[in-house]
Amino acid sequence: MLKRLGKSAVIWLPYAWLAVFFLAPFLLVAKLSLSAPAIAMPPYIPAFDFADGIAGWWNDIQKFSIENFVFLTTDSLYWKSYLSSLQIALISTFLTLLIGYPLAYAMARAPRNWRPLLLMLVILPFWTSFLIRVYAWIGILKKEGLLNQFLLWLGIISEPLTIMNTDWAVYIGIVYSYLPFMILPLYANLEKQSPDLLEAAADLGATRVRAFWQVTWPLSMSGVVAGCLLVFIPAVGEFVIPSLLGGSDTLMIGRVLYDEFFSNRDWPVSSAVAIILLLILLIPIMLFQRSEARAREAGT
Repeated sequence: MLKRLGKSAVIWLPYAWLAVFFLAPFLLVAKLSLSAPAIAMPPYIPAFDFADGIAGWWNDIQKFSIENFVFLTTDSLYWKSYLSSLQIALISTFLTLLIGYPLAYAMARAPRNWRPLLLMLVILPFWTSFLIRVYAWIGILKKEGLLNQFLLWLGIISEPLTIMNTDWAVYIGIVYSYLPFMILPLYANLEKQSPDLLEAAADLGATRVRAFWQVTWPLSMSGVVAGCLLVFIPAVGEFVIPSLLGGSDTLMIGRVLYDEFFSNRDWPVSSAVAIILLLILLIPIMLFQRSEARAREAGT
């Protein structure tokens, strides 16, 4: 009996965690997205009251409307924000993969006694506040910052570059901040690959480059996809980096969501923006799960 209860607890605890910390907030945001703004506290209607009973709740539910979602399609600010966020997230993810894959490969092929130190160096930035690290890039990228002073000293440029308050600064901030999320799953995958596979490919006449593309790269695809998702998903809704490093022309949905919620105090519209963003992010997650399921079926 106790053993059966223990198994049930192991199964249901994760579902209970998801229900409390994901499903309940999602339902609350979904309810707000179907509400109407109001100059009151809370700033939306209808607001459920336990004293109204089931009949009162049913009357409030009938007041729900998809008007907020329709409004998002009529204002170009929102769909341009979504497209711009997806573009910045995709480019940042590609750049992170371009930098992170060689680093992860070098870590996985380093002597075994060096790997813990290299892994610690990758995790080391997490010991400092994310906000402080982003603020540090302001001192590096501004016109009189360290980067321009260094390039001027080398004689590469004759006048300071304008990097701050541009999309380039946003790309640099996102790539730097999320690079460990790309390296860690790639390292975990590459470290498990046996060097004997490359030796076998070399014995069959494959060059090092050909062996990499035909052996190492295909076997590391699960790590590549996992790393790309870990970078792409938070980058789409990023708020801190574009706010501190980007300019007024840097349009991302995180900033729009913040303005709607705190500046305009339009909770229903901001909730609708969040719901659409969540649905967009569910697409790559579902594709990843489907590819993983197909890989497991192919493996069996």
